[in-house]
Amino acid sequence: MTDSGKILEEMNERSREVFRRVVESYLLSGAPIGSRTLTRDLSEKVSAATIRNVMQDLEYLGLLESPHVSAGRVPTQEGLRMFVDGLLEVGDLQNTDREMIDATLGSNSQDVTGMLDRIGSALSGVTQGASLVLAPKHEAPIKHIEFVSLAHDRALVVLVFGDGHVENRIFTPPPGQTPSSMREAANFLNALAEGRTLSELQRVIASQISERRQEIDTLAQDLVESGLAVWDGDGDSYERLIVRGQANLLESGTEQDDFERIRTLFDDLERKRDIAEFLELADEGDGVRIFIGSENKLFSLSGSSLVVSPYMNADRKIIGAVGVIGPTRLNYGRIVPIVDYTAQLVGKLIADRS
Repeated sequence: MTDSGKILEEMNERSREVFRRVVESYLLSGAPIGSRTLTRDLSEKVSAATIRNVMQDLEYLGLLESPHVSAGRVPTQEGLRMFVDGLLEVGDLQNTDREMIDATLGSNSQDVTGMLDRIGSALSGVTQGASLVLAPKHEAPIKHIEFVSLAHDRALVVLVFGDGHVENRIFTPPPGQTPSSMREAANFLNALAEGRTLSELQRVIASQISERRQEIDTLAQDLVESGLAVWDGDGDSYERLIVRGQANLLESGTEQDDFERIRTLFDDLERKRDIAEFLELADEGDGVRIFIGSENKLFSLSGSSLVVSPYMNADRKIIGAVGVIGPTRLNYGRIVPIVDYTAQLVGKLIADRS
């Protein structure tokens, strides 16, 4: 049993109810709640002084804190985590929420990226938060690879897969690249790529470059490594991150400090820092996971929470994740079933398409 589980178990009924009421009030309004307000709402009739003593005890345990000089309290991150783990009541998915998500999938298109983009928009609309969708890798065998110079610091790699899928990836090439070195790099890759997926090709490239180091110049080696290691100029994974609904966080009546923290969060997301971690975190279990504030280093500066669930392909292999980003006072009881349903739906749709 965790420390928070022990604390919750050792609480008496009054302390547990006071704690639950403070957290539920905070999740609803974001405002501190005082002992006089609690006294009116509690099922047990006790004095405000008694409630103040209980709140002080909860503050001593690190579960509540006073954000201002006032007597009102809000939950700490530790308190929110204990509430989510031990007291959160997750409701059933509401029919209106299910219908809004289902309505985005009326198209029979085989375009998985387009489908995930619509899912992200729907998830953001339903939850009034920002949605996060980590798209799966495309793992069909490669048919052809081509490099195209766009500018002195920008280049395009065109990947043609055996199933007809085509991807264009923009990256920053090494300094001094020439059309000749780009053709040489493409020829080198195409000689290796036939019948291999990107993952398989990645594993082969390092050893092949080492073995054939004398056959291609250093510039071509760098171009090969740069062209296949970069997605849109940032990050080091092939997964595509889709973020929708940023305005929901930026226009939700936040104070200036909160606004700046949230802007920092989305600056990080746009640069795709630590995005690969989502899949690793989701890979630890196939249920919905809730990360509150600094529990995820990506959100440590933003004061935000992430509710995320992995989705699987037909072979029950985790290939991506969907989630909702919002303030720490998210309505977790409503958001959890929405994220869970969306992840299951995405997995089924991708399995059907494959």
